[in-house]
Amino acid sequence: MKAAVLHEVNKPLVIEDVSVPNPGPREVLIRTAVAGLCHSDLHFMEGLYPHPLPAVLGHESAGVVEKVGSDVNYVKPGDHVVTCLSVFCGTCDNCTTGRTVLCTDTTVKMLPGASNRLSWNRSEKLHQFLNLSSFAEQMLVHENAIVKIKKEMPLDLAALIGCGVITGYGAVVNTAKVTAGETVAVIGCGGVGMAAINGAQIAGAGRIIAIDTNPAKLQLATKLGATDIVDPARGDVVQQVRELTGGGVQHSFEVLGRKDTAEQAFGMLAPGGTATIVGMIPFGQKIELHGFDFLRERRIQGSSMGSNHFRVDMPRLVDFYMRGRLHLEDWISAKLKLSEINEGFANMKAGKTLRSVIMFDS
Repeated sequence: MKAAVLHEVNKPLVIEDVSVPNPGPREVLIRTAVAGLCHSDLHFMEGLYPHPLPAVLGHESAGVVEKVGSDVNYVKPGDHVVTCLSVFCGTCDNCTTGRTVLCTDTTVKMLPGASNRLSWNRSEKLHQFLNLSSFAEQMLVHENAIVKIKKEMPLDLAALIGCGVITGYGAVVNTAKVTAGETVAVIGCGGVGMAAINGAQIAGAGRIIAIDTNPAKLQLATKLGATDIVDPARGDVVQQVRELTGGGVQHSFEVLGRKDTAEQAFGMLAPGGTATIVGMIPFGQKIELHGFDFLRERRIQGSSMGSNHFRVDMPRLVDFYMRGRLHLEDWISAKLKLSEINEGFANMKAGKTLRSVIMFDS
């Protein structure tokens, strides 16, 4: 198969001929239909997060099952599926207490440096990325890394649910548990931020403040549910939010992965409010907060992949889309061939796109 391989950080991905074996026990071979370009991939490409190389990146995808290994009874060839990096075992302490996104059983996970299922140049090892490696024409995954979806659901839109949508929506609904009438601020209106805004609308938030410097993204945010917009170029973000709300928000969501915006997310909270950090702050970087603010019961927390229960959440998101409540068509800025993947990441870094997707049948 063809796959985009990262050989060195801060170097372009290279399209290579890659070998993938038949599925083993509890493994599923998927024909990749669509893979989204996610900012998390860019973090690894730029070396902000470490990963063994060479590797096939990509983790936001949808496709069709081609083959199944022994002991697989969840899917069959021909099923349409969305992938999720939150592969789970179902038996560890976290899984059995309902926190499958924090599964600790390494036997189902293809840990960095541990997977030897992909190869190139006949025999050289390729590392698999986040249990998926979806920048490739095929994916070999554990059966607990996929969810079946309706065949009526367009696969290009379904792929977005696999990471960006579940991460933003889940942070609001699962991690923060936003309830009807509460005030919400979202810092960053990229794909994940838009999902958080749309998720807050679905959850019934009373006021949703979108924060970004891009006018086009702010305009789209209002379509997805934002009631107010804030441009950091017009002054202190925390002060603007406090003035809009008369004292701060009950929930803030940071989706950019930056030190300054994480600190702003905490600073704009009303007493008793919660800041949820969704973005990937560069590895090793620390944030600073005023200790006094904790005396008014303000909280800060992380969210991993939207605290998802993806086999429950993703079919619901498909239904939200089918009923017109999740506006996925507005998110895709470009549909690319695999050979155009580096151009797609360049446009992402330049802030020109909301979401680009690789269409493998084009």
